[in-house]
Amino acid sequence: MSNRVSRRAVLEGTGVALAAGTLGYVGFATLGPAPGSDDDDSSGREPDDDADSHRLADVEDIPDGGGLVLADDKLVLTRDGSTVRCFLAVCTHQGCLVGTVRDGQIQCPCHGSAFDAATGAVIEGPATEPLEAEDIEVTDQGEVRRA
Repeated sequence: MSNRVSRRAVLEGTGVALAAGTLGYVGFATLGPAPGSDDDDSSGREPDDDADSHRLADVEDIPDGGGLVLADDKLVLTRDGSTVRCFLAVCTHQGCLVGTVRDGQIQCPCHGSAFDAATGAVIEGPATEPLEAEDIEVTDQGEVRRA
């Protein structure tokens, strides 16, 4: 009795495995939840109907004359006295997350681009496009929330 496996048996087994894997993937992709859908939330929490208006920070947490980078939200908040502004924190040069806000500038650590903390306009390249402004609201309780 020989313990050798024929080349034909190996090829047939490989073909069956590939076919089963392909069918499983296609079946899940077709019948499973769409990425990012409410059904795709595996956290066990109820979907937040007001997800875009969540609390970002307290005004007092944003340094006056400076700012706060919210990496998880990809936003940067800037403050000048009682005026708070919000910009998308993704540098328009190559998509790096901006790193700091100081001396009236939002600075990108990747290639040295700098943006005006009040307007998002480019102060120093290589970026050529301004940071995109985001809508926020400041509540009576001093919270900064996404509008």
